[in-house]
Amino acid sequence: MYLEELELRNFRNYQTVAVKFSPQINVLIGKNAQGKTNLLEAIYVLAMARSHRTNNERELISFKQKEAYLSGRVMRKLGSLPLEISLSRKGKKAKVNHLEQARLSQYIGNLNVILFAPEDLSLVKGSPAIRRRFIDMEFGQIDPRYLYNLTRYRTILKQRNNYLKQLQQKKATDTLYLEVLSEQLAQFAGAIIVKRLEFLAELERYAKEIHGQITQDKEQLAFSYESSLKESSQATENEITEALKKGFANLQQKEIFQGTTLLGPHRDDVVFKINGQNVQVYGSQGQQRTTALSVKLAEIELMKNKTGEYPILLLDDVLSELDGNRQTHLLKTIQGRVQTFLTTPGLNDITQQLIKEPKIFHIDDGQISENSELAENHIDWVSEDENKVVTFYPKNEKSKKGQST
Repeated sequence: MYLEELELRNFRNYQTVAVKFSPQINVLIGKNAQGKTNLLEAIYVLAMARSHRTNNERELISFKQKEAYLSGRVMRKLGSLPLEISLSRKGKKAKVNHLEQARLSQYIGNLNVILFAPEDLSLVKGSPAIRRRFIDMEFGQIDPRYLYNLTRYRTILKQRNNYLKQLQQKKATDTLYLEVLSEQLAQFAGAIIVKRLEFLAELERYAKEIHGQITQDKEQLAFSYESSLKESSQATENEITEALKKGFANLQQKEIFQGTTLLGPHRDDVVFKINGQNVQVYGSQGQQRTTALSVKLAEIELMKNKTGEYPILLLDDVLSELDGNRQTHLLKTIQGRVQTFLTTPGLNDITQQLIKEPKIFHIDDGQISENSELAENHIDWVSEDENKVVTFYPKNEKSKKGQST
């Protein structure tokens, strides 16, 4: 799977853009605040029908404009597939092959993406909400049923929390409606938890192997799903659902007192362990970053296994956050297999040696220009330490390094 072309109108700082990409590695070069991340965000929105950066979709529409439009052509094993997203103050519309989709769960999954940005390094050391979001966004692309159950769960959870607040404030007294909501919530929660356990077990298998390769088998990575239910990971969906119903009944007075739902997958977490120790608590920064990288690379393999095609990888200035060993492992893993979009202010020595014949785009204030002339010529970029100039030849010619002036 790869994104062949992308068209944007009034999206962020892009007024009108139409660009064709390489099915291999696409390098987006430019200074900060020029639109590199906005372009990755556009690809993400085209895939997921939502942004990874904001929940306010009006922010995606260019200043003083009323609507934004994104379209792309995805090349899959079965042929090309046009996708469209239109955003306005009235809402959004998503189309597959020019046909509007009634549900977003029907749209998502036609273009699978994995985003790896500097903030994703907080997957290990960040809050449980970050890890839950990671599970839901990635697994939702693989399994439309999971996404549907998650959407229904969130809707009922919001209704239940609102009613708990009414009971707390004595604006309502009938607990029968609460019990109905509890039963509905338990049904969707059971389905979600079972799928999460299944997803994490497979992801762990891939991540464990990748982590061993990066650390030369000095460290063993393992996952642990921490449920607010405290139910066995071997429990069936029905057993989990029934346990949740009993849990809601036992916690009813406490939940009314606090005005919120205290049980369910919205309060669960994933713990990453190296050699049996919690990486978040006891791991070094290097171990935390290696774990995050292993998990992200494992996602690629899991999606390939589940969907039959590799996803698209979006690397938003993440190479600058990884040392040489981790950069090398990342780039060697994706080279020749995964369409990749890589944003960077410049290419350092390692990326210059490892990236083979990328398609180079320069981004300047919402304008995209392809550096096609690099086939004959070269271009100099300042490397990360800003003490060297890297002369890059896209046809794998010999590079030169000299002192900057």
